[in-house]
Amino acid sequence: MTNERVFNFSAGPSVMPEEALLEAQKNLLNYKGSGMSVMEMSHRSPAFAEIFSSTQEKLRKALSVPDSHEILFLQGGATLQFAAIPMNLSSGGVTDYAVTGNFSNKAAKEAVKYCSVHIAASTAPEHNRIPKQEELNLSPDAAYFYYCANNTIYGTEWQYVPETKAPLVCDMSSDILSQPVDVSRFGMIYAGAQKNMAPAGLTVVIIDKTLAGKELPFTPQIMSYKTMIDSGSMLNTPPCWCIYMLGLTLDWLLANGGVTWMEQLKRERAKKVYDFLDNSSFYRAHALPDSRSDMNVTFRTGSAELDASFVKEAAQRGLVNLKGHKIAGGMRASLYNAMPMKGVDTLVEFMKEFERSHV
Repeated sequence: MTNERVFNFSAGPSVMPEEALLEAQKNLLNYKGSGMSVMEMSHRSPAFAEIFSSTQEKLRKALSVPDSHEILFLQGGATLQFAAIPMNLSSGGVTDYAVTGNFSNKAAKEAVKYCSVHIAASTAPEHNRIPKQEELNLSPDAAYFYYCANNTIYGTEWQYVPETKAPLVCDMSSDILSQPVDVSRFGMIYAGAQKNMAPAGLTVVIIDKTLAGKELPFTPQIMSYKTMIDSGSMLNTPPCWCIYMLGLTLDWLLANGGVTWMEQLKRERAKKVYDFLDNSSFYRAHALPDSRSDMNVTFRTGSAELDASFVKEAAQRGLVNLKGHKIAGGMRASLYNAMPMKGVDTLVEFMKEFERSHV
C-alpha cells in the first residue's frame, strides 16, 4: 500500500492526466453549482447536454474531424464494434482484414458471422512487424479494409495509412490523440477510451455519414450507426461520467499543444526506452525497428524467471503494471499520453540497475 501516486504502465485502463483527475475531484459532489455529481445527472438534463456537446466539439477540434464525419459516444468497447462494423458496413459481402495482432484477429473471426472475410495480410504467429503496402492482398470489391493501428499486446504500430479503394476502418484504441490524423481518409475510426481518453466504458466512433444506414436487417438498434446518429448517441443512457472525463482530458490536451505536442512527446518517451533496449545485450525488444509502437514497448530478458523478478522489483519501486500480456509474456511498458517523462526516466534507470545486478 502507498499514499503516493505510482507510475502506471498499464495497457488499459491506464494513466490519466492529473489535471483532469483533480478537476473531477474538485467538482465530484457539486458540478458547477448543480448540487449534484455528474454521476448523478440525468443524461437529458441541460447541464449534461452542455457537457456532451462541448466534449464532442473539443474532440472534433483536437482531431480536426470534418463535417462529413459524425462523432458518436457509444458503449460495449472494441468487442462490440467487432460485430457492429460488419453488420453496418459489409452488406454481407467481401471485406478485407489485416491481422497484425490479437484484437484484429478477434475482429476478423467475429466478422465471419456476418460477411465474407478475406485476410489481406497476416503477421501471425510472431506479430512482431507491420506488413508493407505492397504486401497487402486487397480484394477488388471489398466493402471496407479493416486494421488495428496499434497492437498493444505485441507492441507494433502502423507507420503509414494503407492505400485502398475500399473505405478504411481503423481501430485506434491505443494510439488515438497521440498524433495528427487525416480523418477524411477514413470511412470509420473507433477507439475504446480507456487508454488515451477516459475511464473504461466509453467507445468513440467517428464515421463518414454516407456509410451509415446500410445495416443488415437483423442489426440490433443499439448497434446501428444510423440509429445512433439520428438519436445523437442517446438511444439509451450514454456513459455519462466517461464522457465528462473525456472532456477534461481534451481540455488538458488542447491547453498543451494538442495532438502535435502529443506526437512530439510520444516519440521522446519511446526513444528513451528503445535506445536503451537497442544498446543492451540483456533485454530484447519484441517488435522489429520499423514496426515499433510508441505507445506500447514490449521487451523481455529471455528468462521467464528474470521477467517475473523484473516486474516484482519494479512494482516495489512504484513502477506498476509492467507485466506483459499473457499471450506474449515478457514485459510491456505502455507510454500513453498522460505518462510523465519522469516515469519514463525512472523506468529506464531501473532497467539499467536490474541489468547490472543480473549479468
